[in-house]
Amino acid sequence: MPSDEEIALALEALGMDALDVRCAYCGDPATEWDHLNAIVLGKRPTGYISEIHNLVPACGKCNQSKGNKPWRSWMFGPSPLSPASRGVGDIEERAEKIADYERRFPPVRIDFEAVVNGDLWKAYWDAHRDLIERMMRCEELATAVRAEISSQVESLRDRRVDSGH
Repeated sequence: MPSDEEIALALEALGMDALDVRCAYCGDPATEWDHLNAIVLGKRPTGYISEIHNLVPACGKCNQSKGNKPWRSWMFGPSPLSPASRGVGDIEERAEKIADYERRFPPVRIDFEAVVNGDLWKAYWDAHRDLIERMMRCEELATAVRAEISSQVESLRDRRVDSGH
């Protein structure tokens, strides 16, 4: 968790008043913090982490619309609810503040594969793959169970109709 001082410094660098925190992307009231750089991309860690220099205040619309896209291309792109698609007037100024923030406080990026024991890293990803495969198999079985239950319910209904109940 960032300290109050780190948050205050981040808000100051973004040109924001701590008593009126706004979305760094569009200027609406901020309701959450967004990762400037995605921490997961293509189901793999990017090396970026949840730390103050990789976070900016955001509104829910912007945070959900941006997802794991690079912030600049998303801001100026056609994504639904992006600042450009919503016609935010001071988008260039906002983007420059975010870029200045990144230059002033580069976000931490860790090469996880280099810092974690290779056998442990491989064991984790093997277990991850196995878990995903087992979850997919479980979903297949759940679908079959639901189909059988539906069939039994239909049979019960048909018998009730035939018996006049």
